[in-house]
Amino acid sequence: MRPPPHILVVNGIKVRRPVFVLGAPHSGADLLARALKRSPGFHVTMGRTAVAHVVYAFARRPSIMRRKGGGAVRVLRDALAEAWQIIPGACAECPASCREAGAVTGAGPCASPAGIVRFGDANPDLLYSAPVLLQAFPDARFVQLIRDGRDVTADMLADRASMSWSRPGMLSDETEFPNPFLGVNASEHRDKWTTMRPAGKCALRWRSAVRLSAALRQELPRDQLLTLRYEDMAASPGETIAAISGFLETRVSKVALYGTTAPKVGAWRARLRPDDVTLVEKIAKEELTRLGYL
Repeated sequence: MRPPPHILVVNGIKVRRPVFVLGAPHSGADLLARALKRSPGFHVTMGRTAVAHVVYAFARRPSIMRRKGGGAVRVLRDALAEAWQIIPGACAECPASCREAGAVTGAGPCASPAGIVRFGDANPDLLYSAPVLLQAFPDARFVQLIRDGRDVTADMLADRASMSWSRPGMLSDETEFPNPFLGVNASEHRDKWTTMRPAGKCALRWRSAVRLSAALRQELPRDQLLTLRYEDMAASPGETIAAISGFLETRVSKVALYGTTAPKVGAWRARLRPDDVTLVEKIAKEELTRLGYL
Protein backbone atom coordinates (compact mmCIF):
# COMPACT_ATOMS: atom_id res chain seq x y z
CA MET A 1 0.00 0.00 0.00
CA ARG A 2 1.35 3.42 -0.97
CA PRO A 3 1.86 5.88 1.89
CA PRO A 4 -0.44 8.91 1.90
CA PRO A 5 0.99 11.97 0.12
CA HIS A 6 2.92 14.40 2.26
CA ILE A 7 0.95 17.56 3.01
CA LEU A 8 3.14 20.58 3.62
CA VAL A 9 1.86 23.14 6.12
CA VAL A 10 3.19 26.71 5.97
CA ASN A 11 2.00 29.38 8.41
CA GLY A 12 -0.75 27.01 9.45
CA ILE A 13 -1.98 26.70 5.84
CA LYS A 14 -2.00 23.39 3.95
CA VAL A 15 -0.18 23.70 0.63
CA ARG A 16 -2.57 22.38 -1.98
CA ARG A 17 -2.24 22.65 -5.77
CA PRO A 18 0.79 24.97 -5.68
CA VAL A 19 1.59 26.79 -8.91
CA PHE A 20 5.03 26.76 -10.54
CA VAL A 21 5.96 29.02 -13.47
CA LEU A 22 8.67 27.51 -15.68
CA GLY A 23 10.64 28.42 -18.79
CA ALA A 24 13.92 29.59 -20.23
CA PRO A 25 15.35 32.81 -18.77
CA HIS A 26 13.55 35.98 -19.91
CA SER A 27 10.60 34.05 -21.29
CA GLY A 28 8.05 36.05 -19.28
CA ALA A 29 7.91 34.20 -15.95
CA ASP A 30 8.38 37.51 -14.11
CA LEU A 31 5.34 39.05 -15.81
CA LEU A 32 3.13 36.11 -14.96
CA ALA A 33 4.50 36.10 -11.39
CA ARG A 34 3.40 39.73 -11.07
CA ALA A 35 -0.15 38.81 -12.11
CA LEU A 36 -0.27 35.88 -9.68
CA LYS A 37 1.32 37.77 -6.76
CA ARG A 38 -1.30 40.50 -7.05
CA SER A 39 -4.21 38.09 -7.29
CA PRO A 40 -6.43 37.42 -4.24
CA GLY A 41 -5.38 34.38 -2.23
CA PHE A 42 -1.96 33.84 -3.87
CA HIS A 43 1.47 33.91 -2.25
CA VAL A 44 4.06 33.55 -5.02
CA THR A 45 7.81 33.85 -4.55
CA MET A 46 10.55 34.28 -7.13
CA GLY A 47 14.31 34.18 -6.80
CA ARG A 48 14.49 33.30 -3.10
CA THR A 49 18.00 32.18 -2.14
CA ALA A 50 16.98 28.91 -0.49
CA VAL A 51 15.17 27.74 -3.61
CA ALA A 52 17.83 29.00 -6.01
CA HIS A 53 20.60 27.09 -4.21
CA VAL A 54 18.68 23.82 -4.50
CA VAL A 55 17.69 24.42 -8.12
CA TYR A 56 21.23 25.15 -9.25
CA ALA A 57 22.66 22.22 -7.28
CA PHE A 58 20.24 19.91 -9.10
CA ALA A 59 21.04 21.61 -12.42
CA ARG A 60 24.78 21.06 -12.09
CA ARG A 61 24.42 17.50 -10.85
CA PRO A 62 21.15 16.01 -12.14
CA SER A 63 21.98 12.64 -10.58
CA ILE A 64 21.12 14.11 -7.16
CA MET A 65 17.47 14.05 -8.19
CA ARG A 66 17.65 10.34 -9.06
CA ARG A 67 19.08 9.09 -5.78
CA LYS A 68 16.97 6.70 -3.78
CA GLY A 69 15.51 7.65 -0.43
CA GLY A 70 13.58 10.78 -1.36
CA GLY A 71 16.29 13.19 -0.22
CA ALA A 72 15.90 15.49 -3.23
CA VAL A 73 12.15 15.74 -2.65
CA ARG A 74 12.60 16.68 1.01
CA VAL A 75 15.30 19.24 0.25
CA LEU A 76 13.25 21.00 -2.41
CA ARG A 77 10.08 20.89 -0.34
CA ASP A 78 11.90 22.34 2.67
CA ALA A 79 13.44 25.12 0.53
CA LEU A 80 10.02 26.13 -0.77
CA ALA A 81 8.52 25.97 2.73
CA GLU A 82 11.22 28.39 3.89
CA ALA A 83 10.56 30.70 0.94
CA TRP A 84 6.82 30.71 1.58
CA GLN A 85 7.09 31.64 5.27
CA ILE A 86 5.17 34.87 5.91
CA ILE A 87 7.05 36.56 8.75
CA PRO A 88 8.21 40.11 9.46
CA GLY A 89 11.23 41.01 7.37
CA ALA A 90 10.87 38.01 5.05
CA CYS A 91 10.65 40.23 1.98
CA ALA A 92 14.07 41.67 2.75
CA GLU A 93 15.52 38.38 1.48
CA CYS A 94 13.70 38.64 -1.83
CA PRO A 95 15.35 40.09 -4.94
CA ALA A 96 14.19 43.47 -6.19
CA SER A 97 12.15 41.90 -8.99
CA CYS A 98 10.05 39.91 -6.49
CA ARG A 99 9.54 42.92 -4.23
CA GLU A 100 8.49 45.07 -7.18
CA ALA A 101 6.11 42.41 -8.50
CA GLY A 102 4.46 42.24 -5.09
CA ALA A 103 4.32 46.04 -4.76
CA VAL A 104 6.40 45.89 -1.56
CA THR A 105 7.59 49.36 -0.58
CA GLY A 106 8.63 48.74 3.02
CA ALA A 107 9.84 45.83 5.09
CA GLY A 108 6.93 43.63 4.06
CA PRO A 109 5.70 40.96 4.17
CA CYS A 110 3.95 41.06 0.81
CA ALA A 111 1.03 38.86 1.90
CA SER A 112 -1.12 38.15 4.93
CA PRO A 113 -1.53 34.54 6.11
CA ALA A 114 -5.20 35.19 6.72
CA GLY A 115 -5.94 35.50 3.03
CA ILE A 116 -3.64 32.86 1.52
CA VAL A 117 -5.16 29.80 -0.17
CA ARG A 118 -2.57 29.07 -2.91
CA PHE A 119 1.22 29.07 -2.95
CA GLY A 120 3.59 29.20 -5.89
CA ASP A 121 7.06 29.99 -7.14
CA ALA A 122 8.15 31.63 -10.39
CA ASN A 123 11.84 30.79 -10.56
CA PRO A 124 11.81 29.66 -14.22
CA ASP A 125 14.81 27.39 -13.61
CA LEU A 126 12.54 25.11 -11.60
CA LEU A 127 12.00 23.60 -15.05
CA TYR A 128 15.14 21.53 -14.42
CA SER A 129 13.64 20.18 -11.19
CA ALA A 130 10.15 19.47 -12.53
CA PRO A 131 10.26 15.70 -11.84
CA VAL A 132 11.19 16.34 -8.20
CA LEU A 133 8.55 19.05 -7.89
CA LEU A 134 5.92 16.61 -9.10
CA GLN A 135 7.02 14.05 -6.51
CA ALA A 136 6.99 16.69 -3.78
CA PHE A 137 3.60 18.08 -4.83
CA PRO A 138 1.64 15.51 -6.87
CA ASP A 139 -1.27 17.96 -7.23
CA ALA A 140 0.90 20.85 -8.46
CA ARG A 141 -0.07 23.01 -11.42
CA PHE A 142 2.63 24.04 -13.90
CA VAL A 143 2.56 26.98 -16.28
CA GLN A 144 5.40 27.06 -18.78
CA LEU A 145 6.25 29.95 -21.06
CA ILE A 146 7.78 29.70 -24.53
CA ARG A 147 9.39 32.71 -26.23
CA ASP A 148 11.38 33.25 -29.42
CA GLY A 149 14.94 32.13 -28.66
CA ARG A 150 16.39 35.17 -30.42
CA ASP A 151 14.50 37.57 -28.13
CA VAL A 152 15.52 35.45 -25.15
CA THR A 153 19.16 35.66 -26.25
CA ALA A 154 18.99 39.44 -26.67
CA ASP A 155 17.60 39.89 -23.14
CA MET A 156 20.04 37.42 -21.60
CA LEU A 157 23.04 39.17 -23.17
CA ALA A 158 21.90 42.43 -21.60
CA ASP A 159 21.41 40.89 -18.15
CA ARG A 160 24.58 40.53 -16.08
CA ALA A 161 22.90 38.15 -13.63
CA SER A 162 21.70 35.88 -16.41
CA MET A 163 25.16 35.75 -17.95
CA SER A 164 26.96 34.89 -14.72
CA TRP A 165 26.36 31.19 -15.44
CA SER A 166 28.26 31.40 -18.75
CA ARG A 167 31.72 31.77 -17.23
CA PRO A 168 34.07 28.86 -18.02
CA GLY A 169 34.20 27.81 -14.36
CA MET A 170 30.60 26.61 -14.57
CA LEU A 171 31.93 23.46 -16.24
CA SER A 172 33.86 22.20 -13.23
CA ASP A 173 35.03 18.69 -12.47
CA GLU A 174 31.74 18.12 -10.61
CA THR A 175 29.58 18.99 -13.62
CA GLU A 176 27.65 16.04 -14.99
CA PHE A 177 26.76 15.34 -18.60
CA PRO A 178 24.42 15.57 -20.32
CA ASN A 179 23.77 18.90 -18.62
CA PRO A 180 20.37 20.36 -19.54
CA PHE A 181 20.99 23.57 -17.62
CA LEU A 182 23.91 24.60 -19.84
CA GLY A 183 22.69 22.73 -22.89
CA VAL A 184 25.92 20.71 -23.11
CA ASN A 185 25.29 17.09 -24.05
CA ALA A 186 28.68 15.46 -23.46
CA SER A 187 32.00 16.11 -21.74
CA GLU A 188 33.80 16.15 -25.08
CA HIS A 189 31.87 19.33 -25.91
CA ARG A 190 33.35 21.12 -22.89
CA ASP A 191 36.11 22.95 -24.80
CA LYS A 192 33.74 24.01 -27.56
CA TRP A 193 31.30 25.43 -25.02
CA THR A 194 34.08 27.24 -23.15
CA THR A 195 35.24 29.09 -26.25
CA MET A 196 31.77 29.70 -27.70
CA ARG A 197 30.49 33.26 -28.06
CA PRO A 198 27.96 34.31 -25.38
CA ALA A 199 25.09 34.34 -27.88
CA GLY A 200 25.79 30.70 -28.68
CA LYS A 201 25.70 29.74 -25.01
CA CYS A 202 22.35 31.52 -24.65
CA ALA A 203 21.03 29.61 -27.65
CA LEU A 204 22.13 26.29 -26.16
CA ARG A 205 20.42 27.08 -22.89
CA TRP A 206 17.21 28.16 -24.63
CA ARG A 207 17.26 25.07 -26.86
CA SER A 208 17.64 22.78 -23.87
CA ALA A 209 14.84 24.54 -21.97
CA VAL A 210 12.31 24.21 -24.79
CA ARG A 211 13.23 20.55 -25.23
CA LEU A 212 12.51 19.96 -21.54
CA SER A 213 9.26 21.89 -21.92
CA ALA A 214 8.25 19.65 -24.83
CA ALA A 215 9.04 16.54 -22.78
CA LEU A 216 6.97 17.88 -19.90
CA ARG A 217 3.99 18.30 -22.20
CA GLN A 218 4.21 14.60 -23.04
CA GLU A 219 4.46 13.55 -19.41
CA LEU A 220 1.87 15.67 -17.61
CA PRO A 221 -1.91 15.56 -18.05
CA ARG A 222 -3.68 18.62 -19.46
CA ASP A 223 -5.16 19.56 -16.10
CA GLN A 224 -1.69 19.98 -14.58
CA LEU A 225 0.23 21.79 -17.32
CA LEU A 226 -0.55 24.92 -19.31
CA THR A 227 1.85 26.08 -22.02
CA LEU A 228 1.75 29.74 -23.07
CA ARG A 229 3.59 31.72 -25.72
CA TYR A 230 5.11 35.00 -24.64
CA GLU A 231 4.09 36.51 -27.96
CA ASP A 232 0.43 35.66 -27.32
CA MET A 233 0.63 37.05 -23.79
CA ALA A 234 2.06 40.32 -25.12
CA ALA A 235 -0.51 40.63 -27.92
CA SER A 236 -3.59 39.55 -25.97
CA PRO A 237 -3.02 39.78 -22.20
CA GLY A 238 -6.75 39.54 -21.51
CA GLU A 239 -7.06 36.22 -23.32
CA THR A 240 -3.94 34.94 -21.56
CA ILE A 241 -5.29 35.83 -18.14
CA ALA A 242 -8.61 34.17 -18.99
CA ALA A 243 -6.76 30.97 -19.96
CA ILE A 244 -4.69 31.03 -16.77
CA SER A 245 -7.73 31.75 -14.60
CA GLY A 246 -9.58 28.82 -16.14
CA PHE A 247 -6.61 26.51 -15.77
CA LEU A 248 -6.00 27.43 -12.12
CA GLU A 249 -9.73 27.63 -11.37
CA THR A 250 -9.36 31.00 -9.70
CA ARG A 251 -9.38 34.68 -10.59
CA VAL A 252 -6.01 36.02 -11.72
CA SER A 253 -5.36 39.76 -11.84
CA LYS A 254 -5.68 41.36 -15.28
CA VAL A 255 -4.52 44.78 -14.13
CA ALA A 256 -1.06 43.54 -13.14
CA LEU A 257 -0.35 42.14 -16.59
CA TYR A 258 -1.80 45.10 -18.46
CA GLY A 259 0.10 47.53 -16.25
CA THR A 260 3.61 46.40 -17.16
CA THR A 261 6.00 47.56 -19.83
CA ALA A 262 6.92 44.20 -21.30
CA PRO A 263 9.86 43.61 -23.66
CA LYS A 264 8.74 43.99 -27.25
CA VAL A 265 8.25 41.00 -29.48
CA GLY A 266 10.87 40.82 -32.23
CA ALA A 267 13.22 43.31 -30.58
CA TRP A 268 16.11 40.96 -31.39
CA ARG A 269 16.17 42.39 -34.92
CA ALA A 270 17.58 45.67 -33.61
CA ARG A 271 19.47 44.30 -30.61
CA LEU A 272 21.43 41.30 -31.92
CA ARG A 273 24.42 41.55 -34.21
CA PRO A 274 23.95 39.76 -37.54
CA ASP A 275 26.63 37.19 -36.72
CA ASP A 276 24.92 36.45 -33.38
CA VAL A 277 21.57 35.98 -35.14
CA THR A 278 23.23 33.54 -37.53
CA LEU A 279 24.79 31.62 -34.64
CA VAL A 280 21.54 31.39 -32.64
CA GLU A 281 19.55 30.27 -35.68
CA LYS A 282 22.18 27.65 -36.49
CA ILE A 283 22.27 26.18 -33.00
CA ALA A 284 18.52 26.26 -32.37
CA LYS A 285 17.21 25.88 -35.92
CA GLU A 286 15.21 22.74 -35.22
CA GLU A 287 13.43 24.21 -32.18
CA LEU A 288 12.89 27.64 -33.73
CA THR A 289 11.35 25.96 -36.76
CA ARG A 290 9.20 23.54 -34.79
CA LEU A 291 7.79 26.41 -32.73
CA GLY A 292 7.11 28.54 -35.80
CA TYR A 293 9.73 31.21 -35.19
CA LEU A 294 11.64 30.44 -38.39
